[in-house]
Amino acid sequence: MSNSIYATITRQSGLMKEMSVVANNVANSATSGFRSEGVLFAEHVKDIGAGPNSLSMAHADGRVTNFAQGTLTQTGGTFDFAIEGAGFFQVETPAGIRLTRAGSFTPSPNGELVSPEGYPVLDAGNAPVFVPVDAGQIAVAPDGTISADGVPVGQIGLVTLPEGADLTREDGVRFVTDAEPQPAENSKILQGFVENSNVQSVNEITRMIEVQRAYEMGQSFLEREDTRLRSILNLIDRR
Repeated sequence: MSNSIYATITRQSGLMKEMSVVANNVANSATSGFRSEGVLFAEHVKDIGAGPNSLSMAHADGRVTNFAQGTLTQTGGTFDFAIEGAGFFQVETPAGIRLTRAGSFTPSPNGELVSPEGYPVLDAGNAPVFVPVDAGQIAVAPDGTISADGVPVGQIGLVTLPEGADLTREDGVRFVTDAEPQPAENSKILQGFVENSNVQSVNEITRMIEVQRAYEMGQSFLEREDTRLRSILNLIDRR
């Protein structure tokens, strides 16, 4: 197999990965708290003999998450919360604490505030947040303090990460980190709002078309190269 085919195949593989990421972004353009992703391409150059000859291969295993804030939509829901500024809510999953910007919560039958998946929402001390089941009016202050009929009963934890901390997407809108979260001092919680996905649908669809065209060009090259090599082999056989 020629080096040009090897190089093109690695490029095609990277484009397929990028198409998958773009398609996932588009599919989640209406998912509250979703953060769009992009693919990082790297070039690997290998010396293939004496002189200036080398072979360049594309590599596209890296991903980058866009943490820009999405627009806020007012819902009026008592347990719908949006973060204005940097920071995350914390939820307790079976695999441990996870961070999320999706703030559409609900109280469980025993008064525990939970995510749509049933994961407990945590306070600043990593303890579950409870809301009195018989409370008449629930209000949440910008710092996350929960009041039931005017009496403070708890506080939703809002955290941020140290500079340079790693944050890995786990599933959908949840992230995991090995770093120690810190209180988010310059952000606030808005009750009755949710944060929309930060996916720019028009940009993503445009990128999808670009990736598709690039892939088709690569596929066309591979077909032409295959035809050329077969022609050469046929000539050799005739001799």
